[in-house]
Amino acid sequence: MYIQRFNKFMMQRPFNRSTQLLCSYNRFQNDKKVVASFASFPRYFFSSSSAEGGSNSNTNSILPLLHALKSGQLSVNDAHQKLVEKYGPEHSDDISEEVSLDSFANLDHKRATRTGFPEAVFAAGKTPQQVATILDDMAKNVNSIIKEEKLQEDDVSNFSQKAILATRVDQKLFEEVSKIPLKHGTIMYHKMAKIISMRASELEIEVNDSQDHTEKAGNIVVACAGTTDLPVAEEAAITLEAAGCNVERIYDVGVAGLHRIINALPRLRCPEVDCVIVCAGMDGALPSVVAGLVSVPVVAVPTSVGYGASFGGVSAMLTMLNSCAPGVGVVNIDNGFGGAALAFKCIKKEK
Repeated sequence: MYIQRFNKFMMQRPFNRSTQLLCSYNRFQNDKKVVASFASFPRYFFSSSSAEGGSNSNTNSILPLLHALKSGQLSVNDAHQKLVEKYGPEHSDDISEEVSLDSFANLDHKRATRTGFPEAVFAAGKTPQQVATILDDMAKNVNSIIKEEKLQEDDVSNFSQKAILATRVDQKLFEEVSKIPLKHGTIMYHKMAKIISMRASELEIEVNDSQDHTEKAGNIVVACAGTTDLPVAEEAAITLEAAGCNVERIYDVGVAGLHRIINALPRLRCPEVDCVIVCAGMDGALPSVVAGLVSVPVVAVPTSVGYGASFGGVSAMLTMLNSCAPGVGVVNIDNGFGGAALAFKCIKKEK
């Protein structure tokens, strides 16, 4: 019965043979008889010519790979890549985008509509292939939204729905991602923010045709106490720009030299400013100072900058949570993206 179930599942799948076997192995890994039966299925990996006279050795080399897959040491994509490297691409058909994506991600394309702010890829811990595949699928979805707008001759989305971002992308990861062909848009790397932004191909067409008249979502100031806080501040700034906001940057205005923030008051108090994000480490006092000087909401982002007793940003976070100035919202340590999301929701105006 187990073998019949396994065969039926395998024969019904249209995707490539090696990925067939790997995905099937995950699905049936609790059936011991099915696991044991993999040794009798070398034909799913090899052409008849390569299997002649050597199927036992090939099978023996495959089984450790399958056991690593079962134990979670390998993903389906990594296992497939190892098979391709070992036996050559002639034994592997191209994996479809759908199968590849479904094996590791379940994207929330409706998040911007539902919550007012788009989903982003937290790239830390993901492989380059996973990051690239997710970004490309997000761009594909944006393209479909834009095409729907053109058919209806009306806006069915706001600009934030078209934002495609991957955060916490270091230089090495970006270089690997940039080597992978993307079908539905182009990417740009923001080194200081460690963000990849992707522009869907239909957006490029809109710009070239001078059809992009999207109204900006609002005006937000991003300030930071010191130069070392820049990566977190830039994460917030780039995120907001991708979501359609105008961003004013005011950097290196910490409380150690109060004249600097005082000199920036005309920009902070500009009537067009809707919200201020303040990133600070060390004592974390700057958000309280700013909140006591402006009439708009202040979003405080503690950073992990500081010496021993700063406890990796905990001291700054506690200072911000205990702010004497009203109207300060605090997000997690080094969470520039979260600060941007909160600020965006603060200024979001319903049509």
